[in-house]
Amino acid sequence: MMWTGPMAYIGSQELLIVAGVLVLLFGASKIPQLARGMGEGIREFKKSMDPDDTTNSTPGTAKTDTDEPSTTVVK
Repeated sequence: MMWTGPMAYIGSQELLIVAGVLVLLFGASKIPQLARGMGEGIREFKKSMDPDDTTNSTPGTAKTDTDEPSTTVVK
């Protein structure tokens, strides 16, 4: 397969330059936070696109037996 266009000539040197610019713009400590946020966003997007997934996996919102309304009789 023959690569054409502007992406055809990106090599390791160019990728290192892009990585260096990202470090200069965002700082070394901010890049993992950005990557983590992008990963969470992609994960949430995939969950929302899955029509078969009917479970709610958000922590702290799982339905348990104690979530049933109590039937207290008041006299």
